[in-house]
Amino acid sequence: MRFFLDTYALVEIFKASKSYDKYADVESFTSILNLFEFYLYLLKNHDEETAKKNYYDLLSFVIDFSDEDLFEASKLKLQNNKLSMVDVIGYALALRNNLKFLTGDDQFKEMKNVEFAK
Repeated sequence: MRFFLDTYALVEIFKASKSYDKYADVESFTSILNLFEFYLYLLKNHDEETAKKNYYDLLSFVIDFSDEDLFEASKLKLQNNKLSMVDVIGYALALRNNLKFLTGDDQFKEMKNVEFAK
């Protein structure tokens, strides 16, 4: 199975959380927006060298979003205003690319095409 890693998943994999062990080596992708959030997390909690190393390590896993992804994400955001812009774009990307959306974000727990891990 192939996965789209949201920022929550990126952080948990980085922290080597037990519930994310099985996802560390799966075929996975993310967006530049999620990579930005992950970089910011690393800057806040570690150092710039760690942040940049991880950023560049993950850059090849980034998939671009299209206008259609933004349109779909906007519809989802209208339905659930609690979801962040980055999350709805990532979810739309996952759907379009036939990727399971991996997250621990409670807002996605009951949604279709989501692999939920806390």
